[in-house]
Amino acid sequence: MMNKTNAWLNDDLGKLLVRIPTGGLMLFHGIHKLIHGHDFIKSSLIEKGLPEIMWIGVPVAEVVAPILLILGVFGRISALLISTVMIFSLYLAHGVASFNLTEHGGLEAEYNIYFILVGLGIFFAGTGKYSIYQPENKWLS
Repeated sequence: MMNKTNAWLNDDLGKLLVRIPTGGLMLFHGIHKLIHGHDFIKSSLIEKGLPEIMWIGVPVAEVVAPILLILGVFGRISALLISTVMIFSLYLAHGVASFNLTEHGGLEAEYNIYFILVGLGIFFAGTGKYSIYQPENKWLS
């Protein structure tokens, strides 16, 4: 017999409520870069000795992956892409300063760290049943 508290618990709804803001907030960053360009990213890659062509991963991880994540299509892969691009962002844009405290008491790169950890959480937990695509292979969900 189910108790009344468990009747209100819904893991799939919780996963949806994590996917939507994570994908939505990341999408704003991607759209901004589509409008204003990727020159900063290209120059940062070159400055760190990485191939400039890696900038292509940014629109994929900040535009395509967030849309797929919101829809629940290839959500685990999309979440992992978002985490990966945020790890690169920590390295390219913030470096060691990522862990400095701001004047408001937060970490310099707390949003990056948030996206890394939530992306990894979605990768391991999956997207739930409120997804457009429900594959047989759960690693594709």
